[in-house]
Amino acid sequence: MSFILRETESVDLSSIEAIYADAVLTGTASYELVPPTAEEMASRFAAITGQGYPHIAAADEEGTVLGYAYASAFRTRPAYRWLVEDSIYLAREARGRGIGKALLRELIGRCTALGFRQMVAVIGGASPASVRLHAVCGFQMTGTLIGTGFKHGRWLDTVLMQLPLGEGNATAPDEMSYPGSLFSG
Repeated sequence: MSFILRETESVDLSSIEAIYADAVLTGTASYELVPPTAEEMASRFAAITGQGYPHIAAADEEGTVLGYAYASAFRTRPAYRWLVEDSIYLAREARGRGIGKALLRELIGRCTALGFRQMVAVIGGASPASVRLHAVCGFQMTGTLIGTGFKHGRWLDTVLMQLPLGEGNATAPDEMSYPGSLFSG
């Protein structure tokens, strides 16, 4: 299955909504129980891209969205502005084909170029496939939160993994450039 990575466009949102709805209803990556509406998904997309975070899609030759990935704030307190959380969701038919790895590597590169210093993966349901994906891309295990979610009739653990970006915490960041301007105050 060949694919290209590109900026997510607003015309992709209906496909993204369907991919995410499947993840919410059948998976454990998201701790949401009810899929968000199209309006809510559009609002989330606007909030993420409006703050300058990358949002990318993988599409096949016909333009069908196979998956998407984005970075967003881990938390909105000002001291966290150098840290991003990654999110990756794939259509069922796209899983196990290297698309998730390509999306994550592209996201890492874009976040590094933007000046972020750390990326964290918050892996709902402690998904072994997601843990492997992040490990292959250089993330280190930083912890497991036991029984933090209850979905599909069972308790779920949440795995935390982390990857330093660029100079990581070895040097002070330039607070006058992005992402230094995020969440000021």
